[in-house]
Amino acid sequence: MRHEMIMSGFGGQGVLLMGQIVTYAGMLEEKHVSWIPSYGPEMRGGTANCSVIITEGLPGSPMVEEATAAVVLNLPSLDKFEAAVRANGVLIVNSSLIDKAVKRQDIKVYRVPVNDIAIELGNLKMANMVALGALIAATDAVEMESLFTAFAKKFASKPQVIEVNKAAIKRGYDYVKNNIA
Repeated sequence: MRHEMIMSGFGGQGVLLMGQIVTYAGMLEEKHVSWIPSYGPEMRGGTANCSVIITEGLPGSPMVEEATAAVVLNLPSLDKFEAAVRANGVLIVNSSLIDKAVKRQDIKVYRVPVNDIAIELGNLKMANMVALGALIAATDAVEMESLFTAFAKKFASKPQVIEVNKAAIKRGYDYVKNNIA
């Protein structure tokens, strides 16, 4: 299976980190991967997005042509990337910040209150990990254990953040699995 994913939001929301972690998880599973970041000159507060491809076979082009899934953490990202998801693809929408309806009827939409869940867990900075868990629940792009291992390796120098972020990933995953529309 070939997963072509886009993650997008404001700079500072951790969308590039989401992409790095899922890409690393794909590498741990010995899949072929690519990760391409894109962000405006403002960085924090500006827009940021990344494209990730995870595939069993050779990836060919590293560019996402038609996303099988997208995560949009803010309204400008929804406006920009809703059309980029292929028919029967997945769109994860941060319903904490986006109240606009998705126009498309040919994709699977998961409205996940990622900011609200992160705040419940004690830190808004974990919203990206909630969204990442939701993405994995909706796509099965990588195994949860690979995601946890990738996160732990990325943050080996900050062991205090590992378990709380694993909990955030799990909450996003469970939210999608338990709220299938």
